[in-house]
Amino acid sequence: MVPTWQLRAAFARRLSVMYGTEVPAYTTLLEVTGQINDEVAARDPEAARLGGLGRVGVERHGAVRVGTPEELRQAAQVFAALGMHPVGFYDLRDGGEGAVPVVSTAFRPTAPEELERNPFRVFTSLLTTSDRRFFTPDLAARLDAFLARRQLFPPELLTLAARAEAEGGLPDPQAERFLTLAAAAFALSPEPVDRAWYTELERVSAVAADIGGVRTTHLNHLTPRVLDIDALHRRMGERGITMIDRIQGPPRWEGPDVLLRQTSFRALAETRTFREADGRLTRGALRVRFGEVEARGIALTRAGRARYDHLMAETDRRTALRPGADRQRTARCLWLQGFPGSEHQLAVSHLAFFTYRPAPARPRDGRRPPADLAGLLTHGWLTAHPIVYEDFLPRSAAGIFRSNLTGAGHHDADLAGAPYDADRLAGAIGRPVVDPYARYAEQQDRSLRQALFTLRAGAALRALDHGELIDAEPVPAP
Repeated sequence: MVPTWQLRAAFARRLSVMYGTEVPAYTTLLEVTGQINDEVAARDPEAARLGGLGRVGVERHGAVRVGTPEELRQAAQVFAALGMHPVGFYDLRDGGEGAVPVVSTAFRPTAPEELERNPFRVFTSLLTTSDRRFFTPDLAARLDAFLARRQLFPPELLTLAARAEAEGGLPDPQAERFLTLAAAAFALSPEPVDRAWYTELERVSAVAADIGGVRTTHLNHLTPRVLDIDALHRRMGERGITMIDRIQGPPRWEGPDVLLRQTSFRALAETRTFREADGRLTRGALRVRFGEVEARGIALTRAGRARYDHLMAETDRRTALRPGADRQRTARCLWLQGFPGSEHQLAVSHLAFFTYRPAPARPRDGRRPPADLAGLLTHGWLTAHPIVYEDFLPRSAAGIFRSNLTGAGHHDADLAGAPYDADRLAGAIGRPVVDPYARYAEQQDRSLRQALFTLRAGAALRALDHGELIDAEPVPAP
């Protein structure tokens, strides 16, 4: 029997080999990423604080796009066979110029021990054909009809996936068949592309064309994790590979790494076969796939995320007032002024998530543990260990998408958008969408409760039960 986590690890490896064959620059990205991770680990004993090389070296997230709720449900079944559940809701439609007509979730493991075994994630986007800002009624009807005629996942794959989910894995022969079919479902198809249809959708959005302009889906990017993303951005350029202009997410600064920083090399021209209006087959090129890389930091609480969003909005405002200013320098100055500069400050102000353990070397002086988190940490009763941010940032995802598009597309921002939220997406998937904040909070509270029990900190436990142990620092007004 091949258990779920081994299926997940094997699937991630197969996709990586496949994508390296399809997009050779991805192999260079992996090579540079590995070199930098080894260098950082050798010089920095704290490099493993957010995951050791054993985890970071195999860590990947993929991205796929589907067109209908039925296709999304089937993708969810495939990922469920791998122990991956929909986590978080991301709306990429409201980014102003370059907005993308999709809503997304990330399929990933949710239990800490499963993430440690293999933290494979797939950022999965659903085309919103009912959004009139992007699609006229006529185009939406033709697009829906086109999507209804295709089949992305063969019935045999779905049957094996359902069995794997129910039984927690598959016997060896069936596991091999499942992995073969699953990888093939996300391979780039050689089938000719209808040029006129693809071009019509591309006028709306290159992402819409990539989803609805072909009869298959494919892996859009596959992202390794690097421990120094600024060095990687520079070194890839030295290798002659064109990177997008900037790194998405928080700035580089002297304080703790939080949330997620992402960058990518630009989408490459890939030769494809086109079917012309007169039936002729011709050769051409499309730019839809790119090589992304990410650096992960500490998961922020809702209050911490509000602080982050405020600082990013202020960075945008100041950069707009001074177009010639260095955005990175502006952001760094704001962060130095407005964001906690240490993990201790993040923990005591409840702006980030940590797991807690009793301090092993505290002297036995007869004192009783205090009933507040700041006191427990400051006076050496507890140690705090950061929880890695396992999820995504819609602004950053949209920024990466836009940076790799051949054109901005067109949408009418004056029209009302189709309402979409996590509940509606859960209905489309047929499975609940996990709230990532709730998952991080559960992990934190479970560790804190166990640590306080070990310390026999009754007053602190009572404060935790009443929601009084952890008090969030006020969030600054916009």
